[in-house]
Amino acid sequence: MDLHKSNTTEEWRNTTLKSAQAKAAERQSNFVTSSDIEVPDITTAADMRNFDDSTQLGYPGEFPFTRGVQPTMYRSRLWTMRQYAGFSTAEESNKRYHYLLSQGTTGLSVAFDLPTQMGYDADHPLSEGEVGKVGVSISSLEDMETLFHGLPLDRISTSMTINATASILLALYIAVAKKQGVAMRQLSGTTQNDILKEYIARGTYIYPPQHSMRIITDIFQFCSEQLPRWNAISISGYHIREAGSTAVQEVAFTLANAIAYVQGALDAGLNVDRFAGQLSFFFNSHNNLLEEVAKFRAARRMWAHIMRERFQAQDPRSMMLRFHTQTAGSTLTAQQPDNNVVRTAYQALAAVLGGTQSLHTNSKDEALSLPTEDSARLALRTQQILAYETGVADVVDPFAGSYYVESLTNQIEERAWTYIQQIDTLGGSVHAIERGYIQAEIEQAAYNYQLALESKQATVVGVNRFQLENEKPAALLHLDAEVGRQQAAKLAALRQRRDNQLVAQQLQNLEKGAQGNENLMPLILAAVEAYATLGEISNTLRRVFGEQHEFRSME
Repeated sequence: MDLHKSNTTEEWRNTTLKSAQAKAAERQSNFVTSSDIEVPDITTAADMRNFDDSTQLGYPGEFPFTRGVQPTMYRSRLWTMRQYAGFSTAEESNKRYHYLLSQGTTGLSVAFDLPTQMGYDADHPLSEGEVGKVGVSISSLEDMETLFHGLPLDRISTSMTINATASILLALYIAVAKKQGVAMRQLSGTTQNDILKEYIARGTYIYPPQHSMRIITDIFQFCSEQLPRWNAISISGYHIREAGSTAVQEVAFTLANAIAYVQGALDAGLNVDRFAGQLSFFFNSHNNLLEEVAKFRAARRMWAHIMRERFQAQDPRSMMLRFHTQTAGSTLTAQQPDNNVVRTAYQALAAVLGGTQSLHTNSKDEALSLPTEDSARLALRTQQILAYETGVADVVDPFAGSYYVESLTNQIEERAWTYIQQIDTLGGSVHAIERGYIQAEIEQAAYNYQLALESKQATVVGVNRFQLENEKPAALLHLDAEVGRQQAAKLAALRQRRDNQLVAQQLQNLEKGAQGNENLMPLILAAVEAYATLGEISNTLRRVFGEQHEFRSME
């Protein structure tokens, strides 16, 4: 046996490693992350010569928050286990929420159907065939009351994945709370409210960017004054990653959008330390475990510097990047869906090792349908086993000091800064979106990954390798095809019962406010309390703001 002991990395490569490589070929010719960052065979202290513990790492709960935003992290409180759910009618979704809470979920996360996201009532012609399909159908305060029936809004935290109509859904939530006797200041939760990523990655926008930014800024101001425990926005890299971006692009484009929101609020006269503590983020947790851990750590450090140096924030809370994580839906496969349980578990592990504040684990059947009750429970149990059985929540930032993870954190940060500088050169995120720059970068990354799949340079187990023949069909959730008709009938009955003169007056007040500079949130709240519908409110704003159509490419 060779007892040679190398003194340098180069000596190790020329002796011990070279000898091993002569006996067995590597399984692939190059090793890279999703962001095309080369993965070295080993990383040593020599690679960290320029690493400064005090400025780049620090301690948990202290600037630059690389190691986490809380000093104790999960030792004092576990992350919020927030299972994303919503389908069919408000009655059906309400049953699922009660079930999830009974099984140990610690926060609600509401999925809305496409008509609700796009500002159309369930009886609108464009809603046909889409009512209740990818989320719950909400057209009025009556629906929202049913959705949260029996759920104590002063004791639970609710996240709502809603963007173009976020102001309306937040107003509906407040109105339900008031009916429960719960004061606005007691409410805790999040509205996603991130319209810029809709222009980039999802497409559920309504108004042109400048008007959408005005609504978002109004929500910032309203929440800072009336809802101190509410996250006014969840700036989302999740959907950017789902559209095909790399990990570096996810960080860069998310933070570029966040810069645009902060600047918009400052331009509207808000004080940075009054609203910045209510900004939150939403990231994807993908398959490359170590890259994902490094990504979360890099994003925290970058945001701390952005807020302190670019926006002169003074309050440490303004510099803390607090984020929710969802495991990667785009990695789930219709083939061999049980494999998705394993994928989700490792993705959840990366989120926890990366210091998330809140987590949703996808269900194994989501590549095929909305999750069944059994698969939703298994997804929740994945989080609970991670929290209570593995020990990973017992130590803060366990990868700190790892030569490779620290090096990868630095490389992700460096490449993300390059993107942000390019976006700044284009005039900021809004202008970069309008020119198609961000969309084109994501499309190229998605195309490159597809080529890697087709050439089998990238492997997806069960899809392009290790396939099964004659798979048995999975048990799926089936929705009632009559949901659209039922919702339309409810709306017709509501319009008969309500005070239509009061509705018309409140919509007129909203239209006048939209034409001026008045904060729109109190006007929207008054309209929903009069039982004006989501579609009626959205159409009122459409008349003033117009509608946004697809952005043209830079070319």
